Amino acid sequence: MLWTRDALLAGTRGEAQGNLGGVTGVSIDTRTIRQGDLFVALKDQRDGHDFVATAMEAGAAAALVSNTAACPADAPLVVVEDTLFALETLAEASRGRAVELSSIAVTGSVGKTSVKEALRHVLGAQGRTHASEKSYNNHWGVPLTLARMPEKTRFGVFEIGMNHLGEITPLTQMVRPHIAIVTTVAPAHLGNFKDESEIAKAKSEIFEGLLPSGAALINRDNPWFELLSSRAAELGAKVFGFGEHPDSQIRLTGLKQQAMTASVEADVLGQPTLFRLNAAGKHHAMNSLAVLGAVTLAGGDLARGALSLQSWEPGEGRGSRKNIRLDPIDPDSAFLLIDESYNANPASLRAALETLGLAEPGPDTTGRRGRRIAVVGDMLELGPRADELHAEVAAAPEMQSIDMVFACGPHSRKLFDALPREKRGAWSEDSASLAPLINEALRVGDALMVKGSLGSRMAKIVDVLSAPRARRTRA
Repeated sequence: MLWTRDALLAGTRGEAQGNLGGVTGVSIDTRTIRQGDLFVALKDQRDGHDFVATAMEAGAAAALVSNTAACPADAPLVVVEDTLFALETLAEASRGRAVELSSIAVTGSVGKTSVKEALRHVLGAQGRTHASEKSYNNHWGVPLTLARMPEKTRFGVFEIGMNHLGEITPLTQMVRPHIAIVTTVAPAHLGNFKDESEIAKAKSEIFEGLLPSGAALINRDNPWFELLSSRAAELGAKVFGFGEHPDSQIRLTGLKQQAMTASVEADVLGQPTLFRLNAAGKHHAMNSLAVLGAVTLAGGDLARGALSLQSWEPGEGRGSRKNIRLDPIDPDSAFLLIDESYNANPASLRAALETLGLAEPGPDTTGRRGRRIAVVGDMLELGPRADELHAEVAAAPEMQSIDMVFACGPHSRKLFDALPREKRGAWSEDSASLAPLINEALRVGDALMVKGSLGSRMAKIVDVLSAPRARRTRA
């Protein structure tokens, strides 16, 4: 039982209607609802009250509502004035009752979801761990994650995102972390800010929820470290830097990268550590420093944490890899697909290009090396500098090892046109029209990476390339 009847009513400040009992989970989506869940009827793009009956049919034990008119007459209800506010108060009640919890909050322009997932994986081997699902990091995702947290949780990991100034503050104050991580600051959502310094200020809000004497883990190599660390210190935090900088308390001392793995040497708070990652790219090594620093500061075991990192892999849309056959019955007809399709900004795109550059294409049917192919969609919310920032990527050092680029979207056209002619594969207006052009151009042995902002819908290309194929003549 996640919430008893009495605890649920107290936490939401609601009134019971119908045969209300306890609930075993909390959901806002009838498509994923589980038996025994509390369905929260939020009003967002659609009104959740329209789906209360569907939730009950799917097995919900009760619904949290502000309007009973659309609800089945016999439905067990928790009635409140505002369902989002009630979810927030339930989240606060959850945080308040978790007396054994070590709470970790993660933000950053790049890498926050990967760090959160790595922490879930590593800490899950050392105690009962609860973490945000998917990228539930906004004004409803954070309270939903807290409301779902079992009372006797040892480690809690909460991803916190933002698009504007002031959005992180109420969320971190809800989480009340012992440890706050800023992975990096980069020009993501730049269209909503005056400049990058404002993005750094927005990220620094995560320290406003830190518990007394809490720890701030900040990327020491980032140009905004001083701004972030000063704000954290003002709020009473103990500041720990991670990175290659010699003053980092969690310092990268050695890195050997292979096509799909990396061997990492680090000094973690005075303890020499050696471990392997099932992920290529320096950004993953840097993120692993934040993970192991947080594990140590949260009271976990560093050696066990480093060992657990060896079995963690990036998730779908964030660097996952799979070999796909161009001929469904020929095991030697594969190409490598690196899925970075979930989101993008200039920093994360360059990191993805670096990862692709480390890939080792296989031989094609003539024995020649396959190609490294980048598929790039628009990076959104970059404001007036969007075209300029896209074009700059064409000259980035990480682009040198890329053989061919396919692109879609108006901003990515600037990147595509700035490339040498021999690197231009094809450009199209959108991902749907680009996908068949890529599919036709693929050869055995190619290594292909897909990257773009969520709104560019690059996952469509991943779906097309991953779909079962009819037999075809290999090029």
